[in-house]
Amino acid sequence: MRQSFHDRDLIQRSAIRRHRNDLDRHTRTGPVGEVRMNRTMRMVAATVGVALAVGAGGWGATAAADPIGTATDHPAYVVPVDPGPVQTRHAAALRYAEDHPDTAPPGSNDFTCRPAPAHPNPVVLVHGSDSDSYTDWAALSPMLADRGMCVFTLNYGSDGKPGKYARGDMALSAAEVGAFVDRVRAATAAAKVDLVGYSQGATVARYYVNRLGGSAAVDRWVGVASPTYGGNMYGIVTLLKLVPRPERIVEWLTSEAISQQMQGSPFLAALNAGGDTVPGVRYTTVGSRYDEMIQPHTNIALRDPGATNLLIQDLCAENRGGHFNMVYDPFALGLVVRALDPSAPAPPCRPVPLGTGILDMIVVSNS
Repeated sequence: MRQSFHDRDLIQRSAIRRHRNDLDRHTRTGPVGEVRMNRTMRMVAATVGVALAVGAGGWGATAAADPIGTATDHPAYVVPVDPGPVQTRHAAALRYAEDHPDTAPPGSNDFTCRPAPAHPNPVVLVHGSDSDSYTDWAALSPMLADRGMCVFTLNYGSDGKPGKYARGDMALSAAEVGAFVDRVRAATAAAKVDLVGYSQGATVARYYVNRLGGSAAVDRWVGVASPTYGGNMYGIVTLLKLVPRPERIVEWLTSEAISQQMQGSPFLAALNAGGDTVPGVRYTTVGSRYDEMIQPHTNIALRDPGATNLLIQDLCAENRGGHFNMVYDPFALGLVVRALDPSAPAPPCRPVPLGTGILDMIVVSNS
């Protein structure tokens, strides 16, 4: 018998409370009020602010008004329904999304879609940090729809600021993803879905699967540029370790979600404690040796036995694309499609220069 949405909501809230207790055990270094902004910390904060403003996935994210980020009542997720055009570059998708907020990726969110026998699992796409579904999925969504898959996506994790998502507590974002999965399964009558997450979205989706009972509703989890064990963010995290509770500084300068993705963060330590996968779900990561945010790149891979970890350069050495190009790189997207549908053809290997897409994203986000 299926649990009611209300029952599952209570179970998920209980799981989030347990996870927060785990976080407390990882962060008992005194209350936030005891962290003093001395000269060293001011220097670190300034450095972090510059680096994160141009590269932490926020692309010009502004500092939160609340430096502690303790709010727990976040707006509900948004389901975009007006489709935009197919995009081939991340920056072009970002520009379109800024001009047309809450646009749906083409081929997504048709709640009349019924899964075909060849593709019985609807695919739910979970976007990355300080972004939205159209910006990150305007290339993959139509690819999957063209293969006959039912594709769905949401904008999750608002911290109350208009137009940007995936900024709030990732545990709460995971509960939003869980509620959306329930809605998709009810609409399509599907027993399970496949989840594809990019960057933060991969960890949010994995939190739902591993901690909120999502394993009963998910067949495949695919993480693209997944910060499984956290990002070093251009080496800034190493510098931050010179001060106490560095995640609080990043939270103040960017968002709670960015701070939770730092290498060694209490959030990731608690999520991965006891294993980074759960039985019954097929896990695949797709990563790059040249990921600008997640170094060492081995932090992308899952460590439990049974997971499939794909490194682009092991399969296409001349592709040197990194974090910000992943969801618009044809080779990387081809690997995602094959993870969902093994009958799909292997993607062609073509050269991709180092740093592809970074300058374009900076220009668009500051124009």
